[in-house]
Amino acid sequence: MESVDVLVVGAGPAGSTAAFRLAERGHTTLVIEEHAKVGQPVQCAGLVSQRVLDLAGSSTMVRTSVRGASVFGPSLGSISFRADGPRAFVIDRGALDVHLADRAARAGATFRTGLRFDRRLAPNEGHEIVRAVDDDGVGHEISARLVVGADGVSSAVARAYRLRRPVEILPAFEAEFPKSPGEPDSVEVYLGRAFAPGLFGWWIPDGAGGARVGLAADADGTSARAYFERLLAYLERRFGTGFGSATAYLVSGIPIGDVPATHGERVLLVGDAAAQVKPLSGGGIYTGMRCAELAASVASTALASGDLSARALAAYERAWRAEFGEEFRRALYLRRVFTRLSDADLDALLEVLRSSELHATIVAFGDIDFPTHVARQLLRESPSLVRLLPKALGAWMAPASYRVPELDLGARRK
Repeated sequence: MESVDVLVVGAGPAGSTAAFRLAERGHTTLVIEEHAKVGQPVQCAGLVSQRVLDLAGSSTMVRTSVRGASVFGPSLGSISFRADGPRAFVIDRGALDVHLADRAARAGATFRTGLRFDRRLAPNEGHEIVRAVDDDGVGHEISARLVVGADGVSSAVARAYRLRRPVEILPAFEAEFPKSPGEPDSVEVYLGRAFAPGLFGWWIPDGAGGARVGLAADADGTSARAYFERLLAYLERRFGTGFGSATAYLVSGIPIGDVPATHGERVLLVGDAAAQVKPLSGGGIYTGMRCAELAASVASTALASGDLSARALAAYERAWRAEFGEEFRRALYLRRVFTRLSDADLDALLEVLRSSELHATIVAFGDIDFPTHVARQLLRESPSLVRLLPKALGAWMAPASYRVPELDLGARRK
């Protein structure tokens, strides 16, 4: 039986970041990844902020920068924004995963691919004993003082340790096309029930003349792929040309909500496994990587002291919630408001945002990692926005507190 200080399950950005920070502190660290290759299949659209590049310590995976955005309402009227400099970056997501894994390996972490976490066995003398299964169905037992679950939205680690899953999972579907018209440094967002009820659709340039087209939507009986086909058909009509055959497809789930506990005795959850995802956009690379750093710091202290109890590891929970909790809570509340807006409400919202003053505010305050910052500024400047849902948005604008107000707006509007 192999014995290590830390077993990290999942070699995505959060898992490899945790492994890197733990290995560089001298802890023996093993990362297991169920897929045959790190970074494959690709797990997201790959639009990130400068913060992600800073955490990665590299920009080699950047394919192009983004300076502008166009948001299309349900009636297909749009509003466009453009900044003087880059506001986001389109990356090769697979290359990011490989870079982070390589960095962790150079720090001393060991990686094993094609090895899937199967279940938790009985602990032994202060060590967790887990069973992993390889591609041939052969079981492997691993002993670890600490297990870090970085294994995504359907985390087997979370289930094994009875840590509750997020309250909502949005199905997402995306395709990559080698050629596409459109602005090479601007993204497009599509709102409304025809394309993406519950979140939005997107068109993202890939920096090589192609684009990534996709969406995430509520699972209301219509598949994400069906919504995708509808969006693609519209884009082909709008651009006046077909997109041709896709070179790759992405099928995934986005966790939206709050996992009550992301720690337990000798276990931590990070990234999508902990639902550390922005509720307004579904993005989780930056938040997952940053929370993984916090997890590694707490874990290192616990390993050094020999105290890996739930009480000791609760410091991780306090740390990441102190950094992101208020943003997540406000974003989740605002999302609950957003999902109850009718298509007419969404069109009215875009009409209000077209004013020059609010346009400038969006450009000045827009931040893809902390979207509620610009939302709060817009609500301060525009009574028209508050009038859309005065009670709900008025409560949301109250001074920061640990708990967001309850929301009861009745059924969603059609």
